[in-house]
Formats: sequence, C-alpha cells, structure tokens
Amino acid sequence: MARRLRPVGLEFTESAPLRLVFAREVSAPPETVYRALADDMTDWPEWFTAVTLCRPIDGPDGGKGREVRLKGGTRFWETIVAADPAERYAYRVDESNAPGLRALLEEWRLTPAGTGTRVQWTFAADGAALFRFTLKLGRAGMGRAFRDAVTNLDRRLAATNA
Repeated sequence: MARRLRPVGLEFTESAPLRLVFAREVSAPPETVYRALADDMTDWPEWFTAVTLCRPIDGPDGGKGREVRLKGGTRFWETIVAADPAERYAYRVDESNAPGLRALLEEWRLTPAGTGTRVQWTFAADGAALFRFTLKLGRAGMGRAFRDAVTNLDRRLAATNA
C-alpha cells in the first residue's frame, strides 16, 4: 500500500538523516548524460537493472513527475525538483510502498571531467530506525548498483554516439 511521504526540498541532500553519495566518471559529455537521465527516462530499465519501469507522470502539484518501479515490487511516485541541463537532475519521492520510508530525495550531479562527465548520485533519506539501519547495511550493494548502472549507461551512450 502506497503512503504519502514528507515533502522535502533540495537542501535535504545536505540535511537528511541518511545520505549515501556515490560518484563515477563516464566518457560522454554532461549534455548527453543529462539527456539520458531526464529526457530519455523511459530507457532507465535498459541501463539501471534495478529499475523495471520509469515513465513521466504529472506531479501532485501540477509539475513534472515520474513513476518508478523497482525489482521486488517497490514503487515510487516522484516530483522532479531540479532539471538543470548538463548539471543536475533531482526528484523527490511523494508516495511509495517502501516500508519505513518517510522522505527521499535523489540528486544526480554532472560535472565536466576532461571530455567526459563525473556523475555523482546522492540518495538522501529519512525513515524509521529499521529502514535507516537496513540502508546502511545495504550501502555496498547500492554502490555496486550505481557503478553497474553508470557503467551500463556509459556503454549505451558510447554505442549510440559511435
């Protein structure tokens, strides 16, 4: 059953009780990576293997949003809170069926790195003690999922630009 989460803003990436930050460099330029994140969101399942569905929806306040489904059945209804081309893409989860989750904001920062891009993903969350504990235990797995996803994205972008 989906529950409404506490709305948070971009500052939550710094103030969240639980922050997981991962970074990796890719060969594509920031503009190309941004398009893959923000404009081609329906393609996320092709490079982020934990994602089974990602599609645009209208956000609860009339803004742009996303519906995301993960393997295992977790679902998120999100509002896009930052869409700065070639720099940042961020979204807040408004509703989810994830047990113990109270607030979640994810931010993807893109920084030029030579001819490529440094991709930084911040997962900022609040939840019940068991939720936070479980996420801390799962940090290595989330890091691996991020690395695999960004590696897959890098290969995909290289193949489409070849």
